[in-house]
Amino acid sequence: MKFNTRHHVTTMLLGAALTFAGGAVAQDRRGDDRDRRDQKADDHNRHEDKSDYHFRQEDRNQFSSHYKSNIRQMQQHPDRRHHIRAGEQLPNDYRSRLKAVPTSYYRNVPPPPRGYQLGYYDGYVVAYNPTTRIVADVLDLVDAATRR
Repeated sequence: MKFNTRHHVTTMLLGAALTFAGGAVAQDRRGDDRDRRDQKADDHNRHEDKSDYHFRQEDRNQFSSHYKSNIRQMQQHPDRRHHIRAGEQLPNDYRSRLKAVPTSYYRNVPPPPRGYQLGYYDGYVVAYNPTTRIVADVLDLVDAATRR
């Protein structure tokens, strides 16, 4: 009788352990599914971030007149500039170097897409999404000043 009781208790403990382990595996699978859904949402948001916003040629002149002294400084130290392209993310350190463009500087410029902002970064004026850091369009004021 003692053997049956021990056998029964061992079987119950083993069954409980397997049930717990199976639940943990199932929970991990749900986490994987959630991760896949999150990844799809991120991919979708990045796709939406590819905006059709473009600065106009006359916008370059508008901003250049406001940032003359900084443009000259960037021309003297081109090695200090990051290369920024439309459709890519701003560098990780962008918050320490990006300055908001004052509204008075862009009153005659078409507004950036919804959720985007205009910023000035090392000689570039960028229309960017502050949540994803994706750049919709960029004006390289230093390069334009060099080619004049």
